Amino acid sequence: MGLFDMFTQEIAMDLGTANTLIIHNNKIVIDQPSIVAIDRTTGKPIAVGEQAKLMQGKTHENIKTIRPLKDGVIADFHASEHMIKEFIKQIPGIRGRFIQPALRIVICIPSGITEVEKRAVKDSALKVNAKEVKLIYEPMAAAIGAGIDVQSPEGNMIVDIGGGTTEIAVVALGGIVCDKSLKIAGDVFTNDISYFLRSYHNLYIGERTAERIKIEIGSALEELDYPLEDIPVQGRDLITGKPKEIMINYKEIFKALDKSIMRIEDAVMETLSLTPPELAADIYKTGIYLAGGGALLNGLADRLHKKTGLPVCVAEDPLRAVVRGTGIALKNINKFRFLMSS
Repeated sequence: MGLFDMFTQEIAMDLGTANTLIIHNNKIVIDQPSIVAIDRTTGKPIAVGEQAKLMQGKTHENIKTIRPLKDGVIADFHASEHMIKEFIKQIPGIRGRFIQPALRIVICIPSGITEVEKRAVKDSALKVNAKEVKLIYEPMAAAIGAGIDVQSPEGNMIVDIGGGTTEIAVVALGGIVCDKSLKIAGDVFTNDISYFLRSYHNLYIGERTAERIKIEIGSALEELDYPLEDIPVQGRDLITGKPKEIMINYKEIFKALDKSIMRIEDAVMETLSLTPPELAADIYKTGIYLAGGGALLNGLADRLHKKTGLPVCVAEDPLRAVVRGTGIALKNINKFRFLMSS
């Protein structure tokens, strides 16, 4: 064991549009929203993660909340760097050390990312004392996290619906055979809900409220086998300007989300049509794996099953499948040839 190894800490990071998760010593130590609150006058960040999320939509003119990642890639370099730095500081094994340890980091990135965007992720990590940074494509990490043996010659299909992007890929022999990256995912669902309530109920709601509606009564089917309770929603009446409350049911939310889900279905069908026949035969047996927060949408697995005629299974703890897969890749850093070091 060299000196470098003694002072090196290894972390796996899922730098997501909606949430950032970090694994250290085989444990998920950070699971927080990817949000930074910034003081407009000084330009200095004042809160990150959970604390910044509480401020979202409630700030006065001197504070603004930023989501540094958009569509799975870094949109605000300064804020993302600060966010990564703060999250790493909060890791129990690293916090409060006299000498900041050197880091070996594996970060997952969307498969549709450009070289410039890859560079931005890399630079953000190098700024936080990372000596070695490896990148892994998100659908690959999701497949590993869903328990698929990605090194085997058998083909598997993974659909990872995150906050910013939906990643659809067919993996075999430790590589991605064909894939599609779609900028329709959790954030678009949230916007669809806000837009629907504005158009049909003249009710103006904030992002956090729309997110809550999506989680509680979001539905991919008009008729679910298990009825979901109607929920009260508060916002501002666009006609009178007064605060008001209405009851919303899941069938309305299905109407709001239907078009976006259709585009995800189309992308899945398109990826299947590009799959080589031998792998298509495998997928007929193994089916489709769903990961990411979007996999939790009520009725989505059934809807994809009806559309494709294939078995659809939701990964265990889909929200954390990507970071778990990234953590496994970190442990097998020398064995997995598909890890990129640019």
